[in-house]
Amino acid sequence: MEKVIEIKHMSIEQFEESMALSQFAFQFKKSAEELERSKEQFDAEPTVRYAAYVDQQLAAQAAVLELQTFIGGKPFAMGGLAGVATWPEYRRQGLVARILVQSLKEMRSKGQTISFLHPFAFEFYRKFGWETYTENKIYTINAEQLPARSKYEGHIERFGGSLNELNELYEAYASKYNGSLVRTEFWWKYRINARKPGQIVLYYDKSGSALGYLIYEVKDYRLSVHELIYLNEQAREALWSFIAQHDSMIKEVTITVPSDDMLPYLLSNPRIKQEIIPYFMARIVDAEAFISQYDFEAASEDIELSIELSDELAPWNDGCYLLRIAASGKATLSRQDENERKLDAIKLNIGSFTAMLMGYIRPLQLSQIGRIQGDISGIKRLQDRIPERTTYLPDFF
Repeated sequence: MEKVIEIKHMSIEQFEESMALSQFAFQFKKSAEELERSKEQFDAEPTVRYAAYVDQQLAAQAAVLELQTFIGGKPFAMGGLAGVATWPEYRRQGLVARILVQSLKEMRSKGQTISFLHPFAFEFYRKFGWETYTENKIYTINAEQLPARSKYEGHIERFGGSLNELNELYEAYASKYNGSLVRTEFWWKYRINARKPGQIVLYYDKSGSALGYLIYEVKDYRLSVHELIYLNEQAREALWSFIAQHDSMIKEVTITVPSDDMLPYLLSNPRIKQEIIPYFMARIVDAEAFISQYDFEAASEDIELSIELSDELAPWNDGCYLLRIAASGKATLSRQDENERKLDAIKLNIGSFTAMLMGYIRPLQLSQIGRIQGDISGIKRLQDRIPERTTYLPDFF
């Protein structure tokens, strides 16, 4: 007898069976108090939760968080894919693929032009169009290698104000990067408080303006920096000097920073441990809608390029397009008929298209590794119009 497979939305009524699968798949166990808090978050967080039922039994699940991300300094609606899990007896039956197809259709209809996820395996999600878009640089610094303590104008004080003050500083910093989240009050309350425990201090300049903050934790002779946000060099120096004030009670400091961070260059002994670790993946959900919101570099003239985009999971993206980039930087991506296809078209898949426009990898680099094909002069013209911005995500979901 053929199995009956259904893809459904989950609500609070399915919390217990959903949590049972999550605890098994991700190997954690929550206390009664933690489960109650999770249930509150489950019910309140803006999220679409999907379930694959096989003969009316929960077999697989995933969630799409309704988020926004900064790209080019402005917010884009983003679907954050999370909590993908399958009971072992139902694995490798295409259930997750069915959920992903349904979620992409619904993200598109809601105007979520891009999606992020944290992969358990990069290879798995590449099959569905997601590609690496950001990486973390992690420093481990021995206490004796910390930046020298210095005198600075202004002062540092413990946080005791509103989250709005922290969020304003965060947004001023995060909006400089592609792929950082726009944080809501809900996100600060449930996500930041849970994942980034410890102390919070702010740096104020001599005029009393807040220019940076630090979220950190000291435990087992290690100072773990959960978040270091600064708006200028003065704030950066002051906060690092504050970190160095802990030298007598710690053996080392660990911190995750954007890939363009230059701390080692500023140290008297730059031979600190540095790790570069691929972090999150992204995929454009709706190519035409994404391009209509995206800001290319301004130039002296308009350009037109033929783009051949492949996307097996989202057929509305798959095909030939004319990319028109105005001198202002505004652009359109218009589908072309087969008879309009150009021989010099730039060919690439949706994953490479995403990583390129996010700024994680440049078009000429993609060409060198065979991930983009086409007329090299056209690829160079495209590269000239894509803004150079570092990608960074100081969050997790």
